[in-house]
Formats: sequence, C-alpha cells, structure tokens
Amino acid sequence: MRAAIVRPLTAWRAVAWLLGLLPAVLLARDIVSGDLGPNPVETLEHDTGLWALRLLLLGLAMTPLRRLTRRAEPIQVRRLIGLWGWFWVSVHLVIYLTFDLQWSPSELMDDLVKRTYITLGFAGWLLLLPLALTSTRGWQRRLKRRWVQLHKLVYPAVLLGGIHFFWLVKSDIREPLLYLAIWLGLMLARIQRPARPAL
Repeated sequence: MRAAIVRPLTAWRAVAWLLGLLPAVLLARDIVSGDLGPNPVETLEHDTGLWALRLLLLGLAMTPLRRLTRRAEPIQVRRLIGLWGWFWVSVHLVIYLTFDLQWSPSELMDDLVKRTYITLGFAGWLLLLPLALTSTRGWQRRLKRRWVQLHKLVYPAVLLGGIHFFWLVKSDIREPLLYLAIWLGLMLARIQRPARPAL
C-alpha cells in the first residue's frame, strides 16, 4: 500500500525537477548553437524571467489542481516548483546586475527610481526572498500559522512579475496579458464557495 502511495509522488517530484531544469537545458542548447539572437544578454534576461513567471504560476496552480483531482501530490510538489521559480527569478536578476549594471549600486538605484518596470520586478524578487529562505520544514515548524500567512506574499510577488513583463514589452502585449489573466484565474479559483445549506 505504501509503495502505491510513494510511486505517484516520486513521479510528480521527477516532473517538477525536470520542469525546473528545462530552462537550463534550453538555454545551454541556444548558447552552444549560437542561437541567442543579435542581443544575447537581452535573450538570456527575457528567457530566464519568462521561465520564472511560468514556474511561479505553475506553483500557484497546484492548490486548485489538488481540489480538482482530490490528490495530495500537487501540494507536496508545490514548494519545489516555487523554489525553482525563485531560482530562475534570481538568475534573471543576476544576469541584469552583471551585464547591464556591472553590479553598480548607484546604477541600480538610478534604474529603480527611473524605470518603473525595474522597480516592480525588484520588488517582486524581494517579496519572494523571505519565502525562499523560510521554505524548509524547520522554518515551517518555527513560524507555525505565521508561515502560511508569510507565504501568501507569493500572490502579489507573481502579480508584480506579470506587470513587470507587461511594462517591459514594447509592442505585442498579448503574452504578458495572458500570464496576468492566468494569475487572475488562479486567484479566483482560490475563493472558497460557501457550502449549500442542507434541505
């Protein structure tokens, strides 16, 4: 009986790891083949940010998926998917700090003041940082109910990431609007419907 329970969870975790590693595989392929386009840094920033947003939205989708499937596995891999999302947000940020700013604090402050989309993206990363740092079971035990409240910061963090993407796009806004619509749908799916009174 226990083996029957473990196998599906192992499969879910394997898929979560594959999804988390997939951006690295795709980026390595493009780097090796020289297929990063005329602006390689911009391509790296765009792709890592896009994968971060996708994985964070996927993590948010695990709660509605559990309700639909009545299975525990989506919740058990939600944290792993969320950590992969945070990892790729951090890679996105490191690429920007390294190649665009050369790690200059003054240039970062200038961008935070002058470019609203940079401010929103950086704020989203800051909201995710304490979630990543407290993602262990030890912190979950220490914080107890506060842990759940703290980790609800993922909702505005992902929204800020979606708006960051929307304001960054100069022409075709359909893709960022799609991600924002997915975020809204996932938020609406979290609304608990009141139980019907017994007749």
